[in-house]
Amino acid sequence: MLQSLRPLLTRILNPIAKRLNINPNIVTIISPFVALLAAYGFANKLLILGTIAILLSGFLDVVDGAVARYHEKSSKFGAFLDSTMDRFADAIIYIGIIFGGYCDWLVGILAIHSAICVSYVRARAESQEVDCNIGIAERAVRMIILMIGAIIGYFAGDIYFTYIIYILVILSYFTVGQRILHVWRQLND
Repeated sequence: MLQSLRPLLTRILNPIAKRLNINPNIVTIISPFVALLAAYGFANKLLILGTIAILLSGFLDVVDGAVARYHEKSSKFGAFLDSTMDRFADAIIYIGIIFGGYCDWLVGILAIHSAICVSYVRARAESQEVDCNIGIAERAVRMIILMIGAIIGYFAGDIYFTYIIYILVILSYFTVGQRILHVWRQLND
């Protein structure tokens, strides 16, 4: 869904990547620690802190790939590490949201499960050599919706942030369904 922004992001990120001649895996490993800051913010009802930390974590998530591509340090392990750290970051953020009382534990667990399943289905499809970069709520979209929801919750009341979390669970499971259907069609052609 956001793939159409890749050329614009490349133009923006290449100057940053040029200055950061470091191992991109270092940047990848930092991202979940920033997600801890987001979790802390949500757990302590600091929605703006949580939002800013998600934004920073997302920025680091795109910078690591830009550094890897610019300095020709891309690797299969780097891609694996990036995906794994993204799952940690997703879970950490939702755990903070649960502790903050923005959703009950069952909805929080469903939010974590659905986010992990979206990525798992894609990874499993790609292991079957099926390109599966489709769906209404891939990770970047979910994080944007979560940030917007937190800002709305800050200004309009916590209940609106809670509604956004419910919507995210539904959108994530819908994306899982989209991807399963896509893979089924690809493998049965």
